[in-house]
Amino acid sequence: MGRSWLLDTIRCMPVSLEWGPVGAKVLAESSDIVVVVDVLSFSTSVVIAVERGAVVWPHTGGENAGELARQIGAVLAGSRSSHEGPTLSPASLVGLDHDTRLILPSPNGSSIAHAAVNGGVPVVAGCLRNATAVARYLAEYSRVGVVPAGERWGDGSLRPAYEDHVGAGAVIDRLVGHDPGVELTPEAEAAVLAFRALRPLADCPSGQELVERGFAEDVRLASEVDASTVVPLLTEGRFVPA
Repeated sequence: MGRSWLLDTIRCMPVSLEWGPVGAKVLAESSDIVVVVDVLSFSTSVVIAVERGAVVWPHTGGENAGELARQIGAVLAGSRSSHEGPTLSPASLVGLDHDTRLILPSPNGSSIAHAAVNGGVPVVAGCLRNATAVARYLAEYSRVGVVPAGERWGDGSLRPAYEDHVGAGAVIDRLVGHDPGVELTPEAEAAVLAFRALRPLADCPSGQELVERGFAEDVRLASEVDASTVVPLLTEGRFVPA
C-alpha cells in the first residue's frame, strides 16, 4: 500500500521531441511549453544577447524585418557573412550594450518560435549554454515539448542536425535529473543518449562549415555547456529573461 501511494504521488511529466516548424505546431497542441533549440546559432545568439541585457525580437527575415526595426527603434542584425555590427553570429553579440533592442532574423529558429507561440503556449530558447537553467524553468510545467531546428537541404527539406539533437538532449537530460516523474518519448530519449556521448561540434557538418568560414569562435561559444543561467522567454513577440 505504501509503494502504491508513493507511485501515485509522483507526477508524470511527458517530454516529447519533434523537428522543425511543423514539429513545433504539433507539440504546441500537446504541450504546456515548447523549447526551441537551434544551437548554431539562433538559440545561442538569443541566450548571449539576453544575458547581456538585450531584448530580442525573432524574425524570419525579409523587408519586414527592417520595417519593424525602424518602427520600434531597434538594431537589425545582419547576415553572419557581413562581419559588421550585430549579426546572427553569437560572437558578434558578446559586446552588446545593455537594453539593446535587437531584431534577429533566422529562418529556422524564428519560424519554430513563431509556430509554437501561435499555438498558444509559452516558448523558451534552449541550447547547450543554458541547458540546466532551462530544465529548472521547465520543472513547473506538466507537459514539455522540445523542438530542435535542424538545417535545410538544397530543396528546402529538413535536414536533422547533430548540434541541435545534442542541444535538445542536454536540456532533456538535465530535466530528467531534476524531476523523477519525467517520461520520455523514444525521440527524446535518443537525444539524451546522443548528448551523453557528446562529440565536438566542430566535427559535425555545420560546425566544420563555420570553422572553414572563419567562425570558429561561434562554434566555441555554442559548445559551452551550462555557461549561462539565462532562460529567454518569448513574451509579446520578444525574448526577455524568464
